[in-house]
Amino acid sequence: MENVTSLSYDELKKVRFAKGALAPKGQLYFTKQQAQVTEETLKKAIKKAIKRNVRDMLRIPGNIAGVKGIHYTARKVETWRTKLGERQAALNLGQIVRMQEEIGTGGGGFRFIYAAFLEEASQILRVDELKLISEEMTQAGDLWRNSAVQMAGIYKGRLNTQADFMHAAEILHQIAEFEKSIFTKLGKVKL
Repeated sequence: MENVTSLSYDELKKVRFAKGALAPKGQLYFTKQQAQVTEETLKKAIKKAIKRNVRDMLRIPGNIAGVKGIHYTARKVETWRTKLGERQAALNLGQIVRMQEEIGTGGGGFRFIYAAFLEEASQILRVDELKLISEEMTQAGDLWRNSAVQMAGIYKGRLNTQADFMHAAEILHQIAEFEKSIFTKLGKVKL
């Protein structure tokens, strides 16, 4: 929120006790102490965040997260129609779209936010390479959006052949390789 906002008692109660997965159950979080954020602490936090994201996308252990996780999901999508049947496979794709676009575990929306972060980081750190990588991350967001459109078409029954599932999987494989390239470049930037 950009401005201070006031909520009535009923509105606050509705928000704090919202239903659903990962509901807050009335919990509130607050800082224990306030510290002055200097330009140096901001630069340090940005560098640390970038390095961690590079690590998590390229070198995280296992095969269900990062770039390897995107490939893993693509391989699963390739087999779902045959293994699970049209309806269950379509429901699974609908769940992927819901997770990436609504719940916020990744996908296009996150890539656009991360691209904006990199653009701001390039100004704060005075590293022009981050601006160029930010533009590539925006392209990755567009690919994620295309992926969601393809999967939604299958979910809604407009597309239902094995070739449609293979196309959805191919988009995911393209995303994984493109993001591998992006994060590899990002890992090589002198921060």
